[in-house]
Amino acid sequence: MTTKAPRKRNQRFKRLPKGPNGGIELLLVQSVDHLGKQGDVVEVKPGYAHNYLIPEGLATLASDHHKRMVQKHKAKLLEIEKSRLADLQSLADALAKQSITIEAKANDEGHLYGSVGAPEIVGALKQAEFTITADQVRLEGPLKELGLYTVKIHLHQEIEADLKVWVVPAASDADG
Repeated sequence: MTTKAPRKRNQRFKRLPKGPNGGIELLLVQSVDHLGKQGDVVEVKPGYAHNYLIPEGLATLASDHHKRMVQKHKAKLLEIEKSRLADLQSLADALAKQSITIEAKANDEGHLYGSVGAPEIVGALKQAEFTITADQVRLEGPLKELGLYTVKIHLHQEIEADLKVWVVPAASDADG
C-alpha cells in the first residue's frame, strides 16, 4: 500500500506576520489616507495588504530590519514630508486664488441640459496648468445650474483648497 504525500496548498503569497488583533502588520512606505503616515506600523486585513498596499508599493513587511531603517531615516523622511506639504500648501494657495470658467448648454431658466462634474473641473484646471485628479475634487453633487460654486479640492489629509467655479452658458446659447 502506498501512502500519498500530503498535498501542498496553492500558496500564492508568503505568510505575512500577524499583528496582535489578527490582522497583518505592515510598515507604510508612503502616507495612505485614512490609514497612517509614512513610517507608521499599521495592522490591516490580509486582503487589503495583499491586493492593494503591497502591490502598489505603499507598504512593506514590518520586520525589525525595516523598523530600524525607518528610525534611522525618520529625520530625512520628516524633512521630505515637510517640503512636500509646503509644495501642496503653495498649490492650495494658488488654487484658492484661481477661478475657472466652464461653459455648458443651459435653458432660459439657467438649468443645465447635462451637468458639470469632476472631469470637467479637472479639464478646466488642466488648461490653467494645474494637475489635479478627479478623485481630489470634492463635489456635494453634480452642478446642474448656471452660477458661481465653491468646490473643495482635497490635496492631502490636512490640506484642502477652495476653488471658484463659474458655470456659464455656452457661446452658442448666448447667440440663440
